[in-house]
Amino acid sequence: MTDLGGGTNETRRAAPPLPASHSVAVLYFPQEPCLSSTAERRHALSTIRVALAQINSTVGDLRGNADKIRRSIDQAKAADADIVAFPELALTGYPPEDLLLKPQFLDDHRLALQELIPFSAGITAIVGCLDINSDLYNAAAVLADGKLVGMYHKMFLPNYGVFDEDRYFKAGRSCPVFTVQGVGVGVNVCEDIWYALGPTPVQAGAGAQVIVSINASPYNAGKIHVRDKFTATRAWDNGVYICYVNLVGGQDELVFDGGSMIVDPSGKVIARAAQFEEEMLVADLDISSILRQHLREPRLRKQRLASMTPDITAPRVHVSDRKPPGHRPKIAPRVAGFLSPAAEVYQALVTGTRDYVQKSGFQRVLIGLSGGIDSSLVATIAADALGKEAVVGVAMPSRFNAPESLEDARIQAHNLGIEFHVIPIEPPFQAMLDTMAGMFEGVKPNTAEENIQARIRGMILMAMSNKFGWMVLTTGNKSEMAMGYATLYGDMAGGFAVIKDVLKTL
Repeated sequence: MTDLGGGTNETRRAAPPLPASHSVAVLYFPQEPCLSSTAERRHALSTIRVALAQINSTVGDLRGNADKIRRSIDQAKAADADIVAFPELALTGYPPEDLLLKPQFLDDHRLALQELIPFSAGITAIVGCLDINSDLYNAAAVLADGKLVGMYHKMFLPNYGVFDEDRYFKAGRSCPVFTVQGVGVGVNVCEDIWYALGPTPVQAGAGAQVIVSINASPYNAGKIHVRDKFTATRAWDNGVYICYVNLVGGQDELVFDGGSMIVDPSGKVIARAAQFEEEMLVADLDISSILRQHLREPRLRKQRLASMTPDITAPRVHVSDRKPPGHRPKIAPRVAGFLSPAAEVYQALVTGTRDYVQKSGFQRVLIGLSGGIDSSLVATIAADALGKEAVVGVAMPSRFNAPESLEDARIQAHNLGIEFHVIPIEPPFQAMLDTMAGMFEGVKPNTAEENIQARIRGMILMAMSNKFGWMVLTTGNKSEMAMGYATLYGDMAGGFAVIKDVLKTL
């Protein structure tokens, strides 16, 4: 007779008979030499390994986005993950907006998704994408072992703030639960996880032990702490793991900060990715802890019964059975710390500037350096975002500038290591005064003359931009913009306003 894990030449051996008074399910496995201890065997049997691919997609770049997804799938396989999940609309980039109205784009997307399917051999991949099925859906495709095994359609379509999803998509009405490696896995998309009576309790009630939430949640200051709270609440309320993967990077004036995380059924964050960086977050989920949680929290049984909505279906989709235990050492999950409030905003500005410039196809940027705080901050952000070789500073002094301002601009350019030029504007300024002398005669000097200087500087910067193909970064802050302290066709001229949402006090 063989003990658990004992070695024989047979692959399985019958268990010894138990007394009739016992009703116990006992699993017997062949010896696995690579499992060095009972603890390792127990770990292998009770866990599922999830990888969250926090990637930076580009709107419309189907080929580039698909390449990133393929590389991340390979990375997840190398980590021996069972599941790898990608952000919302990772294949199209977010937000795709009116690209969704172009039939050719939809056809190209369908082909790109089909080409991804074979790469799911040996793993389950959850990919944010589109689904066209009598209508257009914001979807999550579940790919496994070289097949498309299912689709989840986003149910709650945001239509406030920067969101306009009701315009493009139809809401889903089904909450499938996928059995992956013997574990119930529910999938939902971004806004869905914000609602206490959304798909999460329906999926949990239908047997989901893990909820994979794929997101394109835009950044605003301190939002990561809000996400922490509602995700922890959702996990604890439903007694499930929440695997929250978020997009990272900039798209036009939106910034996505990543901060993907995994929350256990008690509401504790057990893994977190860094903000503003592409990263693969991998963690082992102890599925046995869910049963312990349910035994301690019988309220979940009644709560789930009450949450089931009659017109929302929750079909079960079988993907894969539990694999026999193999040698897979435990992973010590990464739990990234929080940035300070000022550092968080600064990194958001760096990320937004880098991606706006690079995704627009520009190689270098141009900044008017006055020696003041605003242009100094913008130049520093640009150097951190793009590298010092990609930044050009230009000082444009006039009769009203103190010598110290020019010297401050020169010192800053030297400290940053950026290219620096001085173009005095006194000659064109005097020429403009002479040109307007007849029209202005008898009227005291006012903001008109001041704004001429700003417009000359804007014209010089735009001339250099046109000549050399460099993007002009403007330097106005939010306090100035709110009060109208800015010059049309002058310091407002440029391609990207880096600190337009930053108050002067910050």
